[in-house]
Amino acid sequence: MRLTSKFVAIGAAAALLCAVLAVWTLRSGEPVRATAALGEVRPVWSETDWPFGADPWGKGKAFRCKAEDCGGEVQLYVRAKLGFCNCATGVADDDDLDKMGDLALIGKATPIGAGREIIVGPMRGRSRPYRVEGNRNALSLAFNQRCDMVAATALVGSGAPASLEPAVLAFLNSDRMLKWAEIALGL
Repeated sequence: MRLTSKFVAIGAAAALLCAVLAVWTLRSGEPVRATAALGEVRPVWSETDWPFGADPWGKGKAFRCKAEDCGGEVQLYVRAKLGFCNCATGVADDDDLDKMGDLALIGKATPIGAGREIIVGPMRGRSRPYRVEGNRNALSLAFNQRCDMVAATALVGSGAPASLEPAVLAFLNSDRMLKWAEIALGL
């Protein structure tokens, strides 16, 4: 009987210690880094300069996720396109995404899978993976509010997981990016 109560006490102490460590890690303010060996990706996005020349849509925002945070270098390009979206249907299918996305900024791209519906804040759209010249992968996303849309392109370097869609969507759904979209689209 005494041996059982010792195991219970040790188990409770171990559980309490794990809980304290988890809370401390979450509150420490230090971002959790990617663990490539375990396949865990905890992106840390840093804003960089827009690398593309002028076109009718103007400059957007560019972000970088370092290899140590994403398992490989990732560049994310996001910009508003006012009045470019079909006001009635939005970004309804893969053909719409191909026409409205910004893949032309990064080179010739070929779809490597079917697109799927996404939700960013109050907006709906589509996401689709592509292979880009130079043996790189990209993710094209477009979502709209009425006739205005946001196009986002994630260029994935070698070593990064093939699908960073959940991480990219989480960033696009962050308060920072939703506020930017609200201002850029005039919502």
